[in-house]
Amino acid sequence: MDIPEQQKEFMRRAIAVSREKMNANAGGPFGAVIVKGGKIIGEGWNRVTSSNDPTAHAEITAIRAACEAGNGFSLEGCDIYTSCEPCPMCLAAIYWARINRIYYANTRKDAAAIGFDDDFLYREVALPLEKRSKETRRLLSGEAWTVFEEWEKKSDKIKY
Repeated sequence: MDIPEQQKEFMRRAIAVSREKMNANAGGPFGAVIVKGGKIIGEGWNRVTSSNDPTAHAEITAIRAACEAGNGFSLEGCDIYTSCEPCPMCLAAIYWARINRIYYANTRKDAAAIGFDDDFLYREVALPLEKRSKETRRLLSGEAWTVFEEWEKKSDKIKY
């Protein structure tokens, strides 16, 4: 498979960010860039330990950077290049952001080999609620439903 040179350069940037920020002790060895129209519009790296935020994965921080740069909450028409296959949280965020394509370098099995076992989360999410390792209970659904009803009637809502 012949990979276009520009795609290689975007992936190389994601890998470079992962190395640079890892060596700066900003977090784990993960980097990502978001590209639109042949230009990088957001870069991110793993900031879990440096920001004390377990959601601050490379893909998430890249999405945040691209959105904050004036691209709104939809990144439709963008691609993401990430140094590792996205975990389930990041994959969901990529879908929510409406990013078109995902390009990755290392696999989730590669990540597991160095102590980042995302594969467990992939298996866990696929299980029925009652079989997951975290107890999950539904509470006060009637009260919460009234907020949904208010949303349905809200005339000035911003749909997403």
